Amino acid sequence: MPTDPTDAIGAADLVQDLYLRELKNYKVPQVKANDAEGHVQKFSVPAAPKSPEEADIASELNAYETQQPDVGTEATAEDGQVLPEEDWFVEEDESITTPGATH
Repeated sequence: MPTDPTDAIGAADLVQDLYLRELKNYKVPQVKANDAEGHVQKFSVPAAPKSPEEADIASELNAYETQQPDVGTEATAEDGQVLPEEDWFVEEDESITTPGATH
């Protein structure tokens, strides 16, 4: 451990001198035109999207408008029998609720 403060300054100057000398001696490598080959993909313009034909859209729309909706009003069993229509909505009987009760 240096006892003299000037020794520490001299050591710092030595490191700084070495660093500056290496910076001055550094030579930047030359860049070549073909250095990027293999690292960069070639750009190619994507194919233009095909527009839909108006005749096909009109005919598909016309077919959609003229089709009959499939409304399953009558349920049939596997053997062809027509099953009775079920009531899916069940109302509560108001007579069994207590007066003044809130839900």
